[in-house]
Amino acid sequence: MISEMWNLLRPFRDEAVARDIPADDVERWLATARPRVTLTRDGDGPVVGRFGGPLLLPAELPDPAYPFVASLDLAALPADATDLPLPADGQLLLFAFPESAGAYETMGAVVHVPAGAAVTERDRNAWNPYDIDDFETMFAAFPQGPLRAVTGPSLPYHHAVDLARAPWSEPLPGHPRAEELVEVWESVQDAVAPAGSLRIGGYADEEAIYTDPVARAASSAVEAAGAGRWDGEVSADVSDWVLLADWHAGADVQGWESASVHWVIQRADLAAGRFDRTFTDVFYNP
Repeated sequence: MISEMWNLLRPFRDEAVARDIPADDVERWLATARPRVTLTRDGDGPVVGRFGGPLLLPAELPDPAYPFVASLDLAALPADATDLPLPADGQLLLFAFPESAGAYETMGAVVHVPAGAAVTERDRNAWNPYDIDDFETMFAAFPQGPLRAVTGPSLPYHHAVDLARAPWSEPLPGHPRAEELVEVWESVQDAVAPAGSLRIGGYADEEAIYTDPVARAASSAVEAAGAGRWDGEVSADVSDWVLLADWHAGADVQGWESASVHWVIQRADLAAGRFDRTFTDVFYNP
């Protein structure tokens, strides 16, 4: 762990030790820390993208099937802001419909527009061909405006893995005090890492996490592939997947208060720049 991240996480370590969690357990948990970028609409961080705005895509790409959420200028990201192998430049566009998916269904998309690519402006409402009023109202409530980057560490916000039989779950492997460590993170996070509804990299960060949202999304992608609704090789091993971005849509969109979007991608696909292989999972508890 780099010294800067270690220093930022000192309040977590101090609080965990104060709660009599053994030092070895604390150090193993700290070793899982990952850098991430939190995108905020205020503050003094550099502008690296925006919520909403005009939808600009290369002519050869079809109109998106999901609402446009945000764009990210990859060249503007601070150096080493994440541990993801993102392209050095170009625009990363995020799309999502913030409602639980049907069986085997992705609920969003990611598009990388290379730097210097010729683009045309598209109809931002093309994803709603039947002009459904409720959907138009939802999309109209999506946030708009510049996004500023704040970097910081993240730690897991989940503490268990699912089992196929009783007791149905157990602590994260290698971390018997995982639930207590998550409680410590919840208590100090505001003092360590910036708050914001849209994040790049790191760990999913929202209320009511019990198991890893990346594991849930990866499982959905495997099911989609098995049903013939997701092309290409799909790994059932969650370690082959990574969280590209997550958005607590419920913090921004009235009526969708319990919605969280997770864009996940296989590490091999990310390294190859295959953003079309991103699977979007939504947790929504209306």
